[in-house]
Amino acid sequence: MNSDKTLELIMVNISGYDRPGVTSALTSILAKYNADILDIGQADIHHYLSLGILFKTDSTVSGDIMKELLFKASEMNFQIHFTPISVEEYTDWVGRQGKQRWIITTLGRELTSRHIALVSEVISAQNLNIDSIRRLTGRMPLEEKENPLSKACVEFSVRGTPRDRAEMQSRFMEMSANEGVDISLQEDTMYRRSRRLICFDMDSTLIETEVIDELAIRAGVGDKVKEITERAMRGEIDFCESFAERVTLLKGLDESVMKDIAENLPITEGLDRLMQVLKRVGYKTAILSGGFTYFGNYLKQRFGFDYVYANELEIVDGKLTGRHLGDIVDGKRKAELLRLIAQVENVNIAQTIAVGDGANDLPMLATAGLGIAFHAKPKVKQTAEQSLSTIGLDGILYFLGFKDSFIS
Repeated sequence: MNSDKTLELIMVNISGYDRPGVTSALTSILAKYNADILDIGQADIHHYLSLGILFKTDSTVSGDIMKELLFKASEMNFQIHFTPISVEEYTDWVGRQGKQRWIITTLGRELTSRHIALVSEVISAQNLNIDSIRRLTGRMPLEEKENPLSKACVEFSVRGTPRDRAEMQSRFMEMSANEGVDISLQEDTMYRRSRRLICFDMDSTLIETEVIDELAIRAGVGDKVKEITERAMRGEIDFCESFAERVTLLKGLDESVMKDIAENLPITEGLDRLMQVLKRVGYKTAILSGGFTYFGNYLKQRFGFDYVYANELEIVDGKLTGRHLGDIVDGKRKAELLRLIAQVENVNIAQTIAVGDGANDLPMLATAGLGIAFHAKPKVKQTAEQSLSTIGLDGILYFLGFKDSFIS
């Protein structure tokens, strides 16, 4: 037995134009000498491969391994670099694996080098280490003209404990406001990777209008109702009080008007794509609205929502009476319904998502595992942890880690 045998840890980095069989050829050499792979990772950017392998072997064969890897890399026209790793360095690296992991999602109509630099600066200032960066949106053609519906998203996976999470969140919110991008900070837990239920507000979220305003215009009281609606959404007056005031003003409106409005609702950008993907991967979906069941049920039939909870208008002899039936679905009720549906579907509350734009959505945004303020009022954006303001509803898919290449 050779008494000179010692343990060696070697990091090998290979780069070059990608082709089938590269990883197989290199790892077969390691297998030939029974080397143990301690870590492996690769990235492919526009067919250019960067592959890293950390392996363990003993000194009696390490030279032969590196020689064969060098010859194989030369044969395949790849660059190769070897770095010895000390046991102390490896032990320190293993110790860092238990640290918190975070996902930082940056998205907008376009992302520039400035946006990536600003996000990276915040990450560095918080003493966090970037493990990986990946683009979630498709590649943009160089000749493509400016597209008002374009999307760009880059996801950072980082590790460590932020020096000050509140400050980090504040910096990202400030950057979002100044730079015209959305930045989401989420802890990377098993619940983030297994969301199961998503609940939406309806008016100004799923549709680009407040239905009660549309009804009011038809009833000739548009300005009065719109003023009350805006005050309620800003949180200046109680929602239930404002709701009753507005419904009273609709007295005498013909029921047929509701059908006409429903068939011409302005659907929010990205809703159809979002719902197609969510249904394909098994999400349960719900509409929790301070609006009206008539319009919620219309959207349910059109897009396949599983649940609708909203307010019922009283109709007698084909006319609105100016009254409602049952309890009002306000902010508190939305949060209660979110919990109830989660219980019925046997979903942990940490696996839920809530999306809304108004002050009456804040309770359910705070209750859900992931609360997203969508094109929201200033008070809501300041309170909610996550915000989406630059693109359509399908931007939520990037918050969940979906790539365009998987969902197109």
